[in-house]
Amino acid sequence: MLRSLNDLFRSLFDAAPANEAQSTHTLQLATAVLLVEVMRSDSEVGPRERQAVLAALRTKFGLADDELARLVELAETEATNATDFHRFTSQINKGFSAERKLRIVEFLWQVALADGHLSHHENHLMRRLGDLLHIPHADYVAAKQRARERIDAGE
Repeated sequence: MLRSLNDLFRSLFDAAPANEAQSTHTLQLATAVLLVEVMRSDSEVGPRERQAVLAALRTKFGLADDELARLVELAETEATNATDFHRFTSQINKGFSAERKLRIVEFLWQVALADGHLSHHENHLMRRLGDLLHIPHADYVAAKQRARERIDAGE
């Protein structure tokens, strides 16, 4: 079963999207994989980080709880099997405007900062993802600040 799900989503990334629904699912999975990678990038995956991933996906895509759970499960599988981030970031670069990509970076920061500690590895990963998503440095820093303010405000 897991192999068939993997094959399905791998085909979504490898083939050009045939329709809008397939393209939407591909972008959702690519975004979810990046969020999961940030969540897994420090030594412990805590409940606050997992909640930040779910909240980001719910806000970004308006998914129901069962859809969120399935998407995160698939993203975790993809993240485990991935050798790099290129196929995910390239899908996001093709499918989202600069403003939407910047919002994704803000969500990534919310996950990285959710546990109240930014590890060296999380910081490195965030810089790398910001570069791969072609986010100008000033916008990258502003997204980090907005994420920190949202966390401080309890959002």
